[in-house]
Amino acid sequence: MLSKLFMILFYIFPSLIFHPAEAQSWVRPGYWLSGRDISEINSTLFTHLICGRADINTSNYEIKISDDDEHCFSGFMTTVKQKNPSITTLLSIGGGNQDSMVLSLMANSSVGRKSFIDSSIKMARSYSFQGLDLSWVFPNTSSDMNNMALLLEEWRVSAESEAKGSSQPQLILTAVAGFSPVIKNVSYPVDSMQKNLNWINIVAQNYYDPSWVNITGPRAALHDPASHINTADGIRAWIYRGLSANKLVLGLPFFGSGWTLQNSQNNGIGAPVTGPATGRLFTEKGNIPYKFIKQLFIQRYRAAVKYNSIYVMNYCVNGSTWIGFDGVEAVETKVSYAKEMGLLGYYVLEVTDDDNWELSLSAGRN
Repeated sequence: MLSKLFMILFYIFPSLIFHPAEAQSWVRPGYWLSGRDISEINSTLFTHLICGRADINTSNYEIKISDDDEHCFSGFMTTVKQKNPSITTLLSIGGGNQDSMVLSLMANSSVGRKSFIDSSIKMARSYSFQGLDLSWVFPNTSSDMNNMALLLEEWRVSAESEAKGSSQPQLILTAVAGFSPVIKNVSYPVDSMQKNLNWINIVAQNYYDPSWVNITGPRAALHDPASHINTADGIRAWIYRGLSANKLVLGLPFFGSGWTLQNSQNNGIGAPVTGPATGRLFTEKGNIPYKFIKQLFIQRYRAAVKYNSIYVMNYCVNGSTWIGFDGVEAVETKVSYAKEMGLLGYYVLEVTDDDNWELSLSAGRN
């Protein structure tokens, strides 16, 4: 009878057998990007703050911080701990297409990986960070993925060795990854990520982007009945591939995407557009921080906000400008989903894009 019960558990719950839960509580990291005011951050709303971003030297693959960012990074931990002494801080490395190419070259050799690893640990200790976050979101080839597996293994071994030698707590190691474990038919090194990272920050956004989609759409859809490009399907795929649910941290984008409608009267989800929204508050690709959506379009222009429970998203319309974003309803629903799925937590990108901490507070209440 017991052996039969074990076989049932083996087939239904393989992740519980091979990947036992770690003694880690619900996490609420927030990303802060250099150039923003550190003193604005309400660090009491987060368990971790991730400081971004450090760059990579293209010749020797050592981690570097620009002269403009040095004073910000040096005072980061001291500043955020004033409001929350228990906050844990991490240094984020990389990000963007250029860094992806550099990371690919770095990871392709044992010398490059060692240079990256040693300098990253040294940099973290120098600025009193308690962890490191790797932002290599889109490795493009199977070779990249294999090299990433080696990098993560060697990173963890070096972090363990450094902690023993310095008698300091071991550095937390995390990484940013796409919403799905497969990119262009190439799989992330799930086994290495499971073994060597404390958690993975899932990029759950940009499914529809004004720079390349000619209709309004759910840019960060939790569900999408017409497509597998959505957060819930991505999370299920990660778990199916063997990553424990309690290694996954769900991304909550605190910015929206704006489109310019072809016809202001045709303004629902899927309405034809001429391109990204324009104006000084929008980026070239049409992105806009939540605080500007709230303060300008919703409060000043009185744009009506609608909530779509199918995709789990909000949107508002002002004339020919259509903006999709995650408001309070969407954020609360996504946090509930993360808890129901047994994920480790959620992370916020970017903390100062919030409006009077409205979204952060609503996420934390759930």
